[in-house]
Amino acid sequence: MPTIGIVAEYNPFHTGHAYQIAQTRRAMGEESPVVAVMSGNWVQQANCAVADKWTRAALALLGGVDVVLELPTVWATASAESFARGAVSLLAGSGVVEVLSFGSECGDMKALERVAGGLNHPRYAQKLLQNLASGHPYASARQTAVQALVGREAEILATPNNNLGVEYIRALSTLGRNIRPYTVLRQGAAHNSPNLPEGTASAPFVSATWLRRALTEGRWEEAEYYLGTASRRLLESRGELPSLERLERAMLARVRTMSLGDWEALPDSGAAEGLPRRLERAGRQARSMEEFFALAKTKRYTHARLRRLALWALLGLTISEIPARPPYLRVLGFSQRGEGVLNEMR
Repeated sequence: MPTIGIVAEYNPFHTGHAYQIAQTRRAMGEESPVVAVMSGNWVQQANCAVADKWTRAALALLGGVDVVLELPTVWATASAESFARGAVSLLAGSGVVEVLSFGSECGDMKALERVAGGLNHPRYAQKLLQNLASGHPYASARQTAVQALVGREAEILATPNNNLGVEYIRALSTLGRNIRPYTVLRQGAAHNSPNLPEGTASAPFVSATWLRRALTEGRWEEAEYYLGTASRRLLESRGELPSLERLERAMLARVRTMSLGDWEALPDSGAAEGLPRRLERAGRQARSMEEFFALAKTKRYTHARLRRLALWALLGLTISEIPARPPYLRVLGFSQRGEGVLNEMR
């Protein structure tokens, strides 16, 4: 039976994640071990995780994962392309993973592969630049460029799990050629949805966004249905949940004192587009982080990208300090079956 790789934030682990594992094992073999690459204390939404990485690794082990490896912050907080490349590098570096399983809104591997091929097409970069020059936001320019090459299937890039799945496929083509992709159709609430699906009181799957809100508001009884009793007890025992709001004054102080050179040194700084100068000016004027993002945002520069830049500024990350690939594997936890997987890795 093949060893399964999964990339996740598990922020926190819930019934939807358990469903993905169960569906993948049903297809690959019930005894297939699962190696998860999981974000550390910081996640892709440019925020701190709902619990520390050790606690979230323990929740994943309770949910059926066998080995949890950490995706370092420089990739965990990056765009979908860099996030995928960092994670796939780790799975390939383990030497044992044979299948990468991921959720998608379309559930159609052939369509995902065709769109990945569009992004790898020799004419893609030229078409992207033309669309950006016409004033399109990056996501729209990207999708339109791919659509010109592969047709209407490019529309799947408009949904986040499809988009990330396409980036996994692209990364596998260069970094993990011995790992084959497998997708599970996403069920229940949409990614980042703050609501229960169709207003039901006990839907089988919710988004992690809904679950985090429930935990933040102290609605533990509601959350337990999606966490499981043991996971609820573990999370609840950790006390008050982390919040980036507690660091807002420190983040504001950092962006207010950043020079043009400081902004240019950040990953994905947009130096060629003139973004660092806009960020420096916004930092000088802003009296809150909300005002900073409002001053810096344009149709071209998304809120998500600006949040990542502000977080990297706070953490002191610079492009010069990021290696091409993760240079190590950090194990956050393993099960009894996972111990055998670790022995195989060695």
